[in-house]
Amino acid sequence: MTILVLCWESNLCNTLGLYAQALRRRGVRLVCAAPEFAWNGDLDAWLRLCPERPSLIWHPEADVPFLPWGLTSIDIPTASFQVDTYAYTRRRISWSTLFDLVLVFHPGYDVKFREAGHPGAQLMPHAVEAEFFLGPDLERIYEVGWVGQTEGPVYHARARILAELSKTFRMNEVASRYSATELSAIYRQSKIVVNIGRDDYPQDANVRTFEAMAAGALLVTSLSAIEFQDGVHFVGYRNKEEITGLVRAYLANERARQTIAAAGQELVLRERTYDRRVGTFLELIEEAQKKRRAPARSWAEERVRLAYLEYFAVNGALGCALAELPAIAQRSLAKALAGSVVIARAWGRRIPGQIRNRLVRAAGLDGSRA
Repeated sequence: MTILVLCWESNLCNTLGLYAQALRRRGVRLVCAAPEFAWNGDLDAWLRLCPERPSLIWHPEADVPFLPWGLTSIDIPTASFQVDTYAYTRRRISWSTLFDLVLVFHPGYDVKFREAGHPGAQLMPHAVEAEFFLGPDLERIYEVGWVGQTEGPVYHARARILAELSKTFRMNEVASRYSATELSAIYRQSKIVVNIGRDDYPQDANVRTFEAMAAGALLVTSLSAIEFQDGVHFVGYRNKEEITGLVRAYLANERARQTIAAAGQELVLRERTYDRRVGTFLELIEEAQKKRRAPARSWAEERVRLAYLEYFAVNGALGCALAELPAIAQRSLAKALAGSVVIARAWGRRIPGQIRNRLVRAAGLDGSRA
């Protein structure tokens, strides 16, 4: 099987990279673009990269906004990953209509996508790379482990609670950045790992929750974050103010802590690995080959182009977004106006950052006058 992936090979890192490795372990050929790839917006240029006709065209959530024209007319199934589904959800639903299969990574969003009219939306929760968490047991020298961001406007509650935990319990250096290998070592050396979601998405079941469980640490997370059984596979809190008390209670009850941690680890390493996820992905691809479910396959061209425009605008490719306007205007002035509003809003978000950068350079705060 060959899958055409609409990104550069270098974009296949972190979650996407682990999916790519698992697919290749199953013998799937992934075809990506080289950095020198000259893309003119046409899907045919991408297809010429493949040594054989691909079984799927996969649009990952990468940091390069490739979205070639022709996805809604090609007789090859298409799939999109929606990893950070909580960001720009309405816009994501709009451009996901271009794809037959849409995989969302956070529980509940598959329902939102289907309710919005996409029958091909499927939940694909986060997974772990099992080999990172196998090997001889390590001494659990940390009472509480943490790996993740602590700075930024959506992490105020997280930073406050971690500061409190650090004063009370023995922890690793929470402000440091860690590689995947270092992360697994910290979790495997931790008795408890806490998960504290973003301020704007506190119920987040991010990949760290499953990595903590895979490492054999007791996971303490929001009750709404994960579909496993509270008190059996993890320990849940209803509000963040309960975290410190729960940590203290389970550090004092070693038997209960180890029992729950072991059950969570067994479940994750059995059900939540990338190899298992890829098996599901391949089954969904087989189903997509029989059913072309992208709603936009039946749309008028101006509506399809508006979905392209929204994708490019939200992802910062304003030149590509502007290029869609003339073709939209020829067919529908109303949709051209709607597209202009989307571009104007995207441009408005970009300008403050540009002004700030100019002021920083003018003041020499970027080091230019050092």
